[in-house]
Amino acid sequence: MERDFDLVVAGCGVAGLSAAVSGAERGLKVAVLERASREERGGQSRYTEAYLRMKSLTEVSDDFETHLAENAGPYIDPDLTAEMAGGRSSWSHVTRMLGSPDPEIIAQFAEHVPGTIAWLQELGVRFDFLPTQFLTKTQPRLLPVGGGAALVEALAARAEALGVEFFYHTTARRLLLDEEGRVQGLHAHQAEQGGVRFEGKVVLACGGFEGNPALLAKYIGPRSVYLRPVCKGGYFNRGEGIEMALEAGAAPCGEFGSYHAEPVDPRSGVSEPSIFIFPYGILVNKQGRRFTDEAPGTVDAYYERVTRRIYQQEEGIAYVILDQRVKEVPNYRLAIRTDQPAIEADTLEGLASALGLPAGALARTVQDYNRSCPDGSGYDPLKEDGLATHDLEPPKSNWARPLSQGPYMAYPIISSNVFTFGGLKIDLSGQVLDTDGRPIPNLYAAGETVGMYYTNYTGATSVLKGLVFGRLAAGHAADSRA
Repeated sequence: MERDFDLVVAGCGVAGLSAAVSGAERGLKVAVLERASREERGGQSRYTEAYLRMKSLTEVSDDFETHLAENAGPYIDPDLTAEMAGGRSSWSHVTRMLGSPDPEIIAQFAEHVPGTIAWLQELGVRFDFLPTQFLTKTQPRLLPVGGGAALVEALAARAEALGVEFFYHTTARRLLLDEEGRVQGLHAHQAEQGGVRFEGKVVLACGGFEGNPALLAKYIGPRSVYLRPVCKGGYFNRGEGIEMALEAGAAPCGEFGSYHAEPVDPRSGVSEPSIFIFPYGILVNKQGRRFTDEAPGTVDAYYERVTRRIYQQEEGIAYVILDQRVKEVPNYRLAIRTDQPAIEADTLEGLASALGLPAGALARTVQDYNRSCPDGSGYDPLKEDGLATHDLEPPKSNWARPLSQGPYMAYPIISSNVFTFGGLKIDLSGQVLDTDGRPIPNLYAAGETVGMYYTNYTGATSVLKGLVFGRLAAGHAADSRA
């Protein structure tokens, strides 16, 4: 079976829907392929709160570009960095092949954010600075009212009104290429009809590979068995878009061996059961020992680094230990998203027993920690207070108060995989580049299928990345019609 379109979009999250709506608004005949059902459409976009790194509706945060640039690869050759600063028209072959986002891509991203937000407002999406799960933060977080689900529904409704055709239970399998390597469409599999050819330019917007254990083991390693997607939408992201493009000669970009880490309660099955309360207690591993600074700074800026340390522990799990004074922290429940209750005990020995920790280990750890805490003057739970431990390894840099008021409480924490960092390299128009830095004709990518992040995620940019590059890809596809 064969279907002809101007634009074939693989994926129905905000990246794919952004491309679909933008293409249809430009007069393209558009198909959207979604492996899930209509009710489950949207992938991870449906489940996210969709934090946006913006200080107003028309301005990104002050550090938007610098944070992305600083985390674009740890040891880039300085000669190549200097060359990139001179503009891509003068780049050498080696610089064009680099697997990291270049300054022009980052600048393009930032430049198109305000216009994308204005476009979404025209579709009826409302935005506000609503309360977040971060009790302390360094960056503002703009949110769509209704979260990612509101974005999905507004975009999908606009796409349907414009005549975009949706194909549910349909999974993209491989790209269709002509003899010159130009993309002609893709081959997909439908639950009822089997193989189907979709002819047209292609936008790959089908996420990363956090739902594929084989690719996780291949790229992130065997310890990835201790990871799980942050929400059920992540299980649909199995990496086919990335793999089919790499097989066609696309260039990889982003850190394939890493992912965006978020601390969650493994007992819970709700979407994003995050635990961000650990700066007000201590974290211990299965030996009952501390292993990291729980509060190096504001939780929004450091939770990923702390979560990575949790992932490194035995069986990828840790426990945050709290006492009753945590309830004095204003709105402390915002930082606890799990639907499971705290594990409680009147004594540290009883809590250790309930957690299955070695007898006596937790009590010794807490005693050592309590002895190292200062007198408490200057304590401020809602901003970095510098209240640090002394003569303790590892140190705790802020909010160091003794744990002494029982009953004691604990939550187990593992690292979730919000999305994988590795993906495809694109140009300023969202065209996928080959391994020599040249655009692959008729092939685009958007969202987490695009590789951009290394080391530390630039928080609250992922949804924006999907929206912006989805629009850019569809715009170029429309402008380059034969």
